[in-house]
Amino acid sequence: MYQYNDIDQTLIEQRVDQFRRQTESFLKGQISDDQFRALRLMNGVYIQTHAPMLRIAGPYGLLNSKQIRKLAHIARTYDKNYCHFTTRQNVQFNWPQLERIPDILEELATVQMHAIQTSGNCLRNTSSDHLAGVCIDEIEDPRPYCEIIRQWTTLHPEFAYLPRKFKIAVSGAKLDRAATQFHDIGLHLVKNDAGEIGFRVLVGGGLGRTPIIGQVIKPFLEKKHLLSYLEAILRIYNLFGRRDNKYKARIKILVKESGMEKFSELVEKEWLLIRDDLELAPDRIDAIKVQFTPPAYETDAEQDSGFELRLLENKAFATWIKYNTADHKVAGYRAAFISLKAPDSPPGDMTDTQLDAVADLADQYSFGEVRSTHRQNLILADVKQADLFPLWQQLDALKLATPNIGTATDMICCPGLDFCSLANASSISVAKEINDALDDLDYLHDIGDVKINMSGCMNGCAHQSVGHIGILGVDKKGAEWYQLTLGGSSENEAAIGERLGPAVAKDQVTKAITTILDVYIKQRLDDESFLDMVNRVGITPFKEQVYANN
Repeated sequence: MYQYNDIDQTLIEQRVDQFRRQTESFLKGQISDDQFRALRLMNGVYIQTHAPMLRIAGPYGLLNSKQIRKLAHIARTYDKNYCHFTTRQNVQFNWPQLERIPDILEELATVQMHAIQTSGNCLRNTSSDHLAGVCIDEIEDPRPYCEIIRQWTTLHPEFAYLPRKFKIAVSGAKLDRAATQFHDIGLHLVKNDAGEIGFRVLVGGGLGRTPIIGQVIKPFLEKKHLLSYLEAILRIYNLFGRRDNKYKARIKILVKESGMEKFSELVEKEWLLIRDDLELAPDRIDAIKVQFTPPAYETDAEQDSGFELRLLENKAFATWIKYNTADHKVAGYRAAFISLKAPDSPPGDMTDTQLDAVADLADQYSFGEVRSTHRQNLILADVKQADLFPLWQQLDALKLATPNIGTATDMICCPGLDFCSLANASSISVAKEINDALDDLDYLHDIGDVKINMSGCMNGCAHQSVGHIGILGVDKKGAEWYQLTLGGSSENEAAIGERLGPAVAKDQVTKAITTILDVYIKQRLDDESFLDMVNRVGITPFKEQVYANN
């Protein structure tokens, strides 16, 4: 895991001092709301329905146990004893007092954390595969390149005020677990015909009110040209992106309106001007790679015989292993998911007590490291198989072992009307109702891989457009209604869900979801997944049953 040097540390400490002065000036009435808005957004501070919200960066999802303990301390001291993990691998606090946020940022700086550029029209937190460095389908570990991008994006003077927010995701594996096709720029590490590893570059993806799948602008980019090519894309966007209409300001609209051929020509022309001066030297890449050296794995970890015995003796443990762990590239180890989707908890939330306990578990079982995922869960990525049973027991006691990763109750869910001032409809209460209806684990596991994503407004923070089942809250004359979509995916075969029909009332959402799942169970072929069935039969069979009595 990357460790700050003196320059990094000085930068974030100075930023804290700067924002403290800005906040004090605002509270004294020396600067206006509009003036302060731009300043607070660049430091991760939103004004929500009930209180400010602070978003903290989680660079490409990596956190250490010391940082997790600091989050627990902040939750206890400055918030209401919990925090929230987002789809961009960030962390949010929903109840801080504005005057105390500089104190929070000062505390974060002591553990190499910050909130810089977690909001505003700037380069946001770079996200990545939560199994980076350990997955069996990896071409190359993307984390060193994420870190290189993080350093390049932080307080980049040219891109502090872009037409709109800008997001980059990087994947180094064959399976896209980072939704790269729905980012402003998506980067895939790939091998060319000569066996060299470089980047396939996608541009113009995005969700929100106009979901668009990104297009390949560069099939193969040499590693040394990574930053220069990113800079060329950003320069063209900064020059030609629309600033007259925030709904048409994202790069996806510029690419769509310009056409990929024209946009690519502009980027190539700009790139040729700056390419040679921004090359990444091999020693620069190697220096970052050193900070991601694999931990000291035990070479005989596979020899443990107790693991297989536990699987045979304990059905609940075996179920957890099946659903909440993933294969590891090192024999005798597995990556263990920490489910933040317990039936009685809002998706993505963790209490201070849970945070402290997970920090201890990370130290005990996973080299002191914790990762956040695209679907609002956590991972201990390097657990010996001999340690999986005691880990499971402790997670179960903490209500963090619900065996539902990749199932219908592993929902992505935004805060909705409970917190967000932009929302049109509730999300958390609807998620709980769906959870309650799907509380039979045998039924849940029989359904298999179903990704439900629910957003409370068109901004689509919970990525409803790419859910296998998408739920979007809308306002109808002051009442909460919900549009349903089917067939979306953010993985390799990316797709935008198709609208099922008219919006349904809030009290009909859960019934609609269970009806959709029942149609799948009755009409699926042997071993056919939900998404495969939707792609085979279309939405008509589902539509007929959901709206049968209308």
